[in-house]
Order: sequence, then structure tokens, then C-alpha cells
Amino acid sequence: MLGGVLIAESLRVGSELNGFPLQVTRVRRIGVGSATAGQPGEWTLLDFQAPEADAERLAAALAGCLEPTGGWYVNYNTTAEAFVVFADRVFRYPRGDAAARSEVQAYARSVGVPEEQLDWED
Repeated sequence: MLGGVLIAESLRVGSELNGFPLQVTRVRRIGVGSATAGQPGEWTLLDFQAPEADAERLAAALAGCLEPTGGWYVNYNTTAEAFVVFADRVFRYPRGDAAARSEVQAYARSVGVPEEQLDWED
């Protein structure tokens, strides 16, 4: 199973994610001190799991659902790979690959993700 976190507020209005056997394992509301101007100060976090066989398809679908402004992304991990998905852009790299992670972090900064939010696990 792959596992990750989706921030509900990161989804484009009118978008729909369906056709995947996602299992929501936890729902949380948090206050965010590092929210950008395009992000609300409170987020709804959806911890989820899905079959690893759906990792690529899920990434493509999420890339089409995420809000392109505001510095949003979703991340999840399979046993071997980390996926970091932005609006219309998917990154995947072997878990623990510091150079690849650094490249994704550089892209994240370029689309407005603040330093404090570059904390995904891989």
C-alpha cells in the first residue's frame, strides 16, 4: 500500500478525484502558521492509503485536481518511491535520494511553496 496526505483545501473548485480505491485513514483540521497569501490559515488533512499499483495513475489524476496557485502539492510514498504532485506536474524519485528531493524542493519554491512546507517524508 502507498500512503500519503492530501490537503482538502488544495483541490481546485469543481475538480473530482474518482476511480481509485482510496482509503482515508485519518482526518484532521490544523492551524497553519506558514500559510501563503493564497492559502487559508486552517487546513483539512486527509491521510490516505491506496494500492501501490495505482501510484502512477493517482499521481496523474491528482496533478489535474490540484489548485495551480497558492503553492499546493500532495505527497505519498510507495515502498520504494516518493511521489510529490503539483498542479500539472508529477515528481517521483527513489525514497531517500537527497539529490532528487533537492530538485523537487527547488521546483516547489519556484511555485510558491514556503520553506516551512517543504517537509514531506520520503
